[in-house]
Amino acid sequence: MKKLILTFSKLALFAILCCIISLRASAGEITGLRTGQGMDSVRIVFDASSDFHYEVFLLDTPKRLVIDVDGINVARSIENTKDKNNIIGRVRVGTSDGTKKRIVFDLQKPVVIKKAFMLSPQSNFNWRLAIDVNVASERDFASKVGLSHAISNGAKNKNTSSTPPIKTTNNENAKKVIVIDAGHGGHDPGAIGYSGVYEKTITLAVAKELKRLLDKENKYNVYLTRSTDIFIPLRDRFKIARKHNADLFISLHADSAHNRNAKGLSVYTLSETASDKEAEALAERENKVDIIAGVNMFEQSKEVNDVLISLAQRETRNRSSEFARCIELEMRKSVQLISNTHRFAGFAVLKAPDVPSVLLEMGYLSNKNEERLLRQDSYRRKLASSAVKAINRYFEDMKHKSLF
Repeated sequence: MKKLILTFSKLALFAILCCIISLRASAGEITGLRTGQGMDSVRIVFDASSDFHYEVFLLDTPKRLVIDVDGINVARSIENTKDKNNIIGRVRVGTSDGTKKRIVFDLQKPVVIKKAFMLSPQSNFNWRLAIDVNVASERDFASKVGLSHAISNGAKNKNTSSTPPIKTTNNENAKKVIVIDAGHGGHDPGAIGYSGVYEKTITLAVAKELKRLLDKENKYNVYLTRSTDIFIPLRDRFKIARKHNADLFISLHADSAHNRNAKGLSVYTLSETASDKEAEALAERENKVDIIAGVNMFEQSKEVNDVLISLAQRETRNRSSEFARCIELEMRKSVQLISNTHRFAGFAVLKAPDVPSVLLEMGYLSNKNEERLLRQDSYRRKLASSAVKAINRYFEDMKHKSLF
């Protein structure tokens, strides 16, 4: 009888352990951590496989930023994050109150917590918790220390901060949308080449060839901003990309220089300074409806609007840079590049806040040899083929990466 009871006890214990393991396995997990430093500020972003409860607060002696999370596991690998900044230091993962997980950042400077908000899955991103901290005086830091000043997404805390989900119509299985912009057109010829060829003619020819090759891939929906010799204002070009809910926007150009020896391909993305100015203009614009990813900005507070614009722009800039890297890697195999191939500027055509965008300067029409190449169908096909490989590479890489 004792043996039978002991056997049942062991079976019951085994069943309980299986339930615990099963519950732990079914719980979501915080899988990644990224930080980005601004002027006297840091944005911390956690990537997670599911929604979860959080409390964010400060502790003193020593100075620490603490995030208590409940209903989710935390990958120890986040302790190995090496992002450089001079505000937050080492990160540690432990437990609090037995069930909660605690993430602790050592602080190198006194800070205050400006915002903490959860974003639901969007495009290639899963759930994300974003936390903004700003450098502060010792007095301001001391006034915000303790759990009573925590920012939480739970109903128990009056300092709740939440952000509505950003709507998206694209998903992992849907065809990606690419908008190709042939630079210049109509009364705007662009650069005039060594032999008199117009930039607008070259860009349109490459745009059509790129669309043809992408259509053959049968996994993209491809649109041209212009398919004939017409003029389109710069801002209307990226509006076309936004209208189609584009996953990528590529503006094609061919450069010109006083130095006729200048040659080589380059790729531009929006500079942080330029996008910050654009964010300011966007935030102040009267007509804010559908300014980013389907969110009606009239329905949100100014603080939430600023957060949404900032987050969308940061993600867009980083995705644009990732695509520029793919272009550089693929183009290098077949055509000549200039030094420092990936460059940054404030081109108006790149300023869509939620569409990864690049401007591709395919070469110098002012250079006799490069202009001759750009007039050749075979060379334009080579450029377009390399661009297709870069696009394929970008979307493949995005399956495995979480960028800001």
